[in-house]
Amino acid sequence: MVTLALLAATCSGAPGAGEGRQGSESERGKAGAGGLGWGFTHTQYSADQGTESGRKAASALLSGRPMPQNQHIMGWGAGNPEPSPGHYDFADLDRRIALMRKTGTAPVLTLCCAPDWMKGGEPGRTDWSQEALETAPTPEHYKDFAALAGKIAQRYPQVRHFIVWNEFKGFYDDGKKRWNYEGYTRLYNLVYRELKKQNPGNQVGGPYVVADSDAPGEADGSAAVSGPWGTLDQRSAAAITYWDKHKAGADFVVVDGSSYTREGDRLIPDAFAATRKFQDVTRWLRRTTGLPVWWAEWYVEPADGRDDRAGWSEGRRTAVQATAMIRLAEGGTATAFYWNPETTGKRCPGCLWRPTELDDGGRALPMMKLLGRFAREFPPGTAFRSVDIAADDRPNVQVLADDDAVLVVNTLDRPIKAKVDGRSFGMDGYEVRWLTR
Repeated sequence: MVTLALLAATCSGAPGAGEGRQGSESERGKAGAGGLGWGFTHTQYSADQGTESGRKAASALLSGRPMPQNQHIMGWGAGNPEPSPGHYDFADLDRRIALMRKTGTAPVLTLCCAPDWMKGGEPGRTDWSQEALETAPTPEHYKDFAALAGKIAQRYPQVRHFIVWNEFKGFYDDGKKRWNYEGYTRLYNLVYRELKKQNPGNQVGGPYVVADSDAPGEADGSAAVSGPWGTLDQRSAAAITYWDKHKAGADFVVVDGSSYTREGDRLIPDAFAATRKFQDVTRWLRRTTGLPVWWAEWYVEPADGRDDRAGWSEGRRTAVQATAMIRLAEGGTATAFYWNPETTGKRCPGCLWRPTELDDGGRALPMMKLLGRFAREFPPGTAFRSVDIAADDRPNVQVLADDDAVLVVNTLDRPIKAKVDGRSFGMDGYEVRWLTR
């Protein structure tokens, strides 16, 4: 999707690092061939539900900022698609696909999760507990899951991009203390072949494993991928390399992950500099697989005990997210989906729009403004250009630019005076600003 200079002086170095002229070169490559660019994933609550005014406002918002949209086939707003063998219920998927087609660009489906009867449950019943939802199909039902994937591809011929499974859910081998990548790859290969049988033009990718990381120096880290942020978890690296070697085929490689560590949720050396992980892991994936790199999810704020990310101010959250997106772009990411954490209440940290359950719902929130502008300014194939940054501003700002636009992020929680691209201007704490060139 993006073409980037692999130089020490990059377009936006970590705070405290870099040269006087950041991003001195940029080259157009093939890293993002076929990439969809920047989009988001629908979760439990989305623009297909809520008040009439909220739905209309959200629909207008999404139509005005067309981006690729991703939806899971079961869970996260979609019911059980095959409650019992051969009996289908696509009502929720029909509604979500219709919304995606109406308001977005390319619709994407994540093939997860599996009906209960494929994982030891009773046909006709659905257990929506987290433990049950995150259980993988049993090996004797891998073919049944692949058949369901084929049925879905047949029903929605307009969907041409498919991600197989989600975060290796249910594929951890407690005995071996590692991912059961052999089992996942068997499932993946069956699904891949079925989707290609339905339409050779269908684009399929995996393994969607979590790119966990450990703090620098910890024993479980992989020497293959490391940086000031730490090291990629060896178990994640092993799952990716096994899948890559034994896959039946793939059109892209998919991962997700966070900028903080696997245990302790540490941001090393700080929230902004830790996002360098996204760039380093993306480049490693490109070298290892030779495939376009997709990030199905990415996170920058550690979650609390209830898996909520609501401890930061919206300004700080948006500024760190902007820096993470810069890093993803610098690494050569072809496609990236923001996990949209919509709720039904008035407080909705990190959401793209105000919850549609509210009378004034559907209006853009700061993250939508960032994501939509980023998608528009830096689409697949963007050639990034050099940016002059004053010496005393280099530790405090992050920058990404092409021929037409410059994104500038103040990484400090206080106002600064900045000189970027030959212009001097003031910035509020954690401000994200766009300049035209």
